[in-house]
Amino acid sequence: MLQEGLSHSSQLTVTEAVTAITMGSGDMPVLATPAMMALMENAAMLAVAEHLPEGCTTVGGHIASSHLKPSRLGDTITTTATVTKVDGKKIEFKVEARCGDTLLGEGTHLRFVVDRTKFLSRL
Repeated sequence: MLQEGLSHSSQLTVTEAVTAITMGSGDMPVLATPAMMALMENAAMLAVAEHLPEGCTTVGGHIASSHLKPSRLGDTITTTATVTKVDGKKIEFKVEARCGDTLLGEGTHLRFVVDRTKFLSRL
């Protein structure tokens, strides 16, 4: 059952593949903001995945986040997403990213529950 308080943390190690240079969002060898936000979305998706009806998944609808500090190659980044509100098929999350005890970014994320087959049939 979807409910407030469900939470999940996802991790990644900063590699060349997720730097601003490689992703095209900047020109320095640091964690790209899009990679940090994708990891936030991953944590949110996984926070509710086991609580959805069979055949359903969630899709992102909106994300807003700060990116306060850089992360270097080799750093381990942990993002946590916590459900703050459930309104029918709409799920709101608080998201944050950390490197150890250092807050890298925080914000909100909105996801919607969809029937996987119906969603894909609209493509």
